[in-house]
Amino acid sequence: MKIEKLGVVGAGQMGSGIAQVAAQAGIEVVLVDAQPSFAEKGKKRIGAALDRLVQKGKLGAEDREQILSRIGVGEGYHGAFADCDVVVEAATENQELKKKIFSDLDQAVKPGAILASNTSSISITLLGAQTKRPERVIGMHFMNPVPVMKLVEVVRGLATEEETYRAIVGLGERFGKKMVTAKDIPGFIVNRLLIPFLNEACFALQESLGSIEDIDSGVKLGLNHPMGPFELADLIGLDTCLAISEVLHAELGDDKYRPAPLLRQYVAAGWLGRKSGRGFYKY
Repeated sequence: MKIEKLGVVGAGQMGSGIAQVAAQAGIEVVLVDAQPSFAEKGKKRIGAALDRLVQKGKLGAEDREQILSRIGVGEGYHGAFADCDVVVEAATENQELKKKIFSDLDQAVKPGAILASNTSSISITLLGAQTKRPERVIGMHFMNPVPVMKLVEVVRGLATEEETYRAIVGLGERFGKKMVTAKDIPGFIVNRLLIPFLNEACFALQESLGSIEDIDSGVKLGLNHPMGPFELADLIGLDTCLAISEVLHAELGDDKYRPAPLLRQYVAAGWLGRKSGRGFYKY
């Protein structure tokens, strides 16, 4: 399958990152969000990221302009995505929202187009069931920040066809990513391991096992991790960490995935991490 045009739903940090790597790979991109102003803001974020690459000598000024010229901003799925070969959904990690998006996308894109989700925990089989093309639905879970992180998890739903899988693996390789394949089980590979780790750090803090700084330093220096669990949770977003933890707990039914009360408390306070200016740390 030849992929020449990519649609992206959601122009936040993940969506704009996906749009950027696609445009850098020479693919035409159209970015859509709930409001056109959000999509425009996402494109400006990409421009700023490319500016930094130019300043560091990693990208030429002409290349920057060419990359940005490949990124368009659209309004509404029907007009924006009508001729896209693949549309990647990168909306908030909310099951009902994603179900509606996939139902709407199914009616908006052309026959044969692939619908991919950047979900980090929600069932691809469930999302595919919202469409009349479950064989063309797949998970394409990018890591954050997308332009920097090399990994993409490919998740096959129960009905996902081999052709769809091969097309998405090829697309990710065009982006310069390392593709790993995961079963459609909540959390897939990375978050199945990561979220319980971050959640356990919250339990440790709740029990005064150590301070935020001491726990982060212990993990970085004792386990050779580049970031501590609280630094990483703040980067991901505490609301996202909680949402994934709730999916793991509900779907797998094991209390070891129970979200820490302290994590719930931080989210209730609106302390969501870097994006809100305060999480475990202040920004």
